[in-house]
Amino acid sequence: MILRKYLIAAAFLALTVSTVEARDVMPQSPEQVLLWPEAAPGGGGPKGPLKSTPWGALSQISSPDISVFKPEKQNGGAVLIIPGGGYRSISAQGEGYSAAKWLNDRGFTAFVLTYRLPGESWGDGPKVAIEDAQRAIRLIRANAASYGIDKGRVGVLGFSAGGHLAGLVATRFAETYYEPIDKIDTFSARPDWVALVYPVVSLEPPFTKTSTHRQMVGRGTVATEAQWSVQTGVNTRMPPVFLVHAADDPIANVAHSEIMDAACKRAKVPVDFVRLPTGGHGFAMGRPGTASITWSKSFEQWLKRNDNTAVSMAATGRERDR
Repeated sequence: MILRKYLIAAAFLALTVSTVEARDVMPQSPEQVLLWPEAAPGGGGPKGPLKSTPWGALSQISSPDISVFKPEKQNGGAVLIIPGGGYRSISAQGEGYSAAKWLNDRGFTAFVLTYRLPGESWGDGPKVAIEDAQRAIRLIRANAASYGIDKGRVGVLGFSAGGHLAGLVATRFAETYYEPIDKIDTFSARPDWVALVYPVVSLEPPFTKTSTHRQMVGRGTVATEAQWSVQTGVNTRMPPVFLVHAADDPIANVAHSEIMDAACKRAKVPVDFVRLPTGGHGFAMGRPGTASITWSKSFEQWLKRNDNTAVSMAATGRERDR
């Protein structure tokens, strides 16, 4: 799977060099690390090889992993990137590798998550993606020294359905979704900050038409819709939150970020919300020629203020959450 994934990525880059240099899209020589030493929790899974669309969206994920992208000059920070795709596929190229390049340019070590998809016959159903995300954060922390990063500076950046998953990770970090299997699982799954980019947040009415809702709860009950809605888990122990959303998003209504912003403020969780007048959906780190190109500048400034919040957490007793 790993080799095929990179052949797919290389082929995609070859098709796009006429408009942008490959080196400007995808960092070089990523390391691949499988999340689970043996079979993933719960059993089951897709039959057949990894699939990819011509634009680099992956599905039939049988062996979840992280792709490690190291910058030329590290600043000690780490970011787990969670691409979207409506939990039907993973937009690894547009929302994974491009974000990794942006972060590498600013000194962050980036980890792009290829996670299991709930609708691909997994025994644990809707839990599989958060199982993988929690395991990824723990694996990053467990190997902090070898990666040259600070285990107290592990943030999460999620897009669309990946923003939904990032939100779950930030709000449900204390919940157990799988039985610990090794020393890696003794590390905390709590991120030190989280950025949600045009995220799906609520699965409750009237937000029941998204692919995220269909894949996570289907014809779910009121209880399951609340269970898998991000805002219902907002709590005082969660990390600072950065939100960005375009007012004209046709896929994930801007109300999702408005709901998250309000929930964080009620819980007194530090939150910054960048509301773009236009930009639609799927603009990743910014689409040239549109208002969305500006959000990453705001994010860069926010990171300078929030990336090393671990310094103050020991004084408040929150260091135990790591």
